[in-house]
Amino acid sequence: MTFELTQDYLDHIQQLIDTSDDTTLRAEMDELYPADISGILYELEPEPAHYLLSLLDKSVGAEILANLDPTDRTSLLKTFTSEGLAPFINQMDSDDAVDLLNEQPIQVREEVIGLLEDREQARFILDLLHYDDSVAGGLMQKELIKINVNLTVNACIEEIRQQAEDVENVYAVYVVDDIGKLLGLVSLKKIVLARKNAKIADIYDEDVVFVETYRPVAEVAEVMRKYDLDAIPVVNIQQRLLGRITIDDVVDVITEQAEEDIQVISGLSGEVEDDDNIWQRSKVQLPWLVAGAVGSLLAATVINGFQSELGKVAALAAFIPIIGSTGGNVGIQTSSLILQSLTDTSGISMTMAKRLLRTLLVAIINGLVVGLIAGTYTFIIGEPRLFFVVATSLLAVVLLASFMGTITPLLLNRIGINPAVASGPFITTANDLIGIGVYFLIAQWLLAEV
Repeated sequence: MTFELTQDYLDHIQQLIDTSDDTTLRAEMDELYPADISGILYELEPEPAHYLLSLLDKSVGAEILANLDPTDRTSLLKTFTSEGLAPFINQMDSDDAVDLLNEQPIQVREEVIGLLEDREQARFILDLLHYDDSVAGGLMQKELIKINVNLTVNACIEEIRQQAEDVENVYAVYVVDDIGKLLGLVSLKKIVLARKNAKIADIYDEDVVFVETYRPVAEVAEVMRKYDLDAIPVVNIQQRLLGRITIDDVVDVITEQAEEDIQVISGLSGEVEDDDNIWQRSKVQLPWLVAGAVGSLLAATVINGFQSELGKVAALAAFIPIIGSTGGNVGIQTSSLILQSLTDTSGISMTMAKRLLRTLLVAIINGLVVGLIAGTYTFIIGEPRLFFVVATSLLAVVLLASFMGTITPLLLNRIGINPAVASGPFITTANDLIGIGVYFLIAQWLLAEV
């Protein structure tokens, strides 16, 4: 049965906290999953949340802290002393511990590491702290099971029993040589089925996919997706095994990147949370809105420059909206398809010339269909002389918008800029300007005798 957080239940928990009813609080929390408790902590003020978290088993509290939103976690951890935080860090996977400590002031970070009872955990954390979170080294965890290639199956099983105490999920057993160089991996199934005196050297699989510590996290995610991996080992430049990256961490990276791209495409300059105040929300939305307003003013300037054409044929104004919206929609659709193809590196990469040719052919078909539909409408409203103006303009706008939607993300990607920034308000505004300009130029040319 799934847990549903209601205001009545939240008030009940708050009352238990206010009355310091620790026994009832622990009993209530024992009935919930860590994710459900996280939902309660999000709704509480930092001090009550701290009180509730301090009553939990440290392993449960560590899991909750590791998965809290960084912004809420930072506010909550301000209520903790270094002595109060260290027991939770002691229970975390090394990668989660590093993520949390990197959010803390340097003094707190060093104090917590010094207070850790598990000195191996402290060493793992120190090893990981110098990696940037944008590369595989910053995403990996040190906890894994590795065995020497010279062991027998019987000795391997004993080694697994000892090492597995600190490993939450065992996806594979990695095989290394005497200097720690990754040689391959062996499945638990093979170990269980093998004779106890068999050598690991005879049963391990040399065909192992790995990544180096310096590989970008986006590349790591793509490798794991391509080969359908639950975990991937991480090695240094000498191919010595240093750690592993698990699928849950990769999913977090992919989700975070997707959210950032959606926000950029939507015209937001930063993250937006439900509990942000009015000014924070306005600050995130305002930059692109201002840019869009400037673009619209420029479009109005273009229209104003063709007042003589509007004076001759007032019906020209009726088709301005379809010209602008069609250009914007085509630009967004095309750029979205290009962005999708750029993120899929599993196939053979298409050249820019071939992309442009394909885009041109699609745009011609789309432009002709939309142009004929809109042109036909000119007869319905009694303005048949606008047929060629509207039809030709829409064909030209679709072609130009398709070209921009293709070339802009490709060029940005080529020079190392996130191509997602080419979408949304940027392309829409640019295509509005181009579309309206093209529309009136064609009208001026075709209606020159009017």
